[in-house]
Amino acid sequence: MESLLFNQFDQILDYCFRLFKSKNTDYGPTWLLYRYSSLNDEIWRKAKRIRTLEEHHDQACIPEGRDVEYVGIINYCIMFLIKLDTLPGIPSNEDLTNDLAVLDGIDEADIFKAYQTRITAVKDLLVRKNTDYGDAWRSMSLTSMTDQIIIRVYRIRKILSNQGECAVSEGIDAQLHDMINYCIFALIKMESGLIFNR
Repeated sequence: MESLLFNQFDQILDYCFRLFKSKNTDYGPTWLLYRYSSLNDEIWRKAKRIRTLEEHHDQACIPEGRDVEYVGIINYCIMFLIKLDTLPGIPSNEDLTNDLAVLDGIDEADIFKAYQTRITAVKDLLVRKNTDYGDAWRSMSLTSMTDQIIIRVYRIRKILSNQGECAVSEGIDAQLHDMINYCIFALIKMESGLIFNR
């Protein structure tokens, strides 16, 4: 069972990474211009759409379903994690604000390496938590997973309002890791054709 989970995890993250690379080709690393609060709002927007679709039995005005939104949340979370780190080749917010041309000098190999570095950390956490919790996610409803994501969006908003400080709780990176894992679990439970029937 565990090997199947990790295989599905890898399939989902491979899909997310390929989409990330394609969007980087189209737009460049413009997402680096987001402030933390804006990235959190993007995650909120997608989580809110998932919840709305759940409440309206997946009746949508545009063709993308919940699985597309889960993938979007995963990639926004990874972007957020990259921005939280100081990684080689990734400019600071100050550098970008002072000169937008800095974006043109970023080597996409550095961006892709940063993405893969964050994914390795996410997978390591998933392995450890899944061992401790014993596949508890399998008995959760999809709606509960959506609520867990929304709760973490609010937590990040609260942490940001406290200048990133937590008295006793886990910080922003832990909330982002959890959101990624809930999105992956949701995609597995949905048996998303987006990922598994390509």
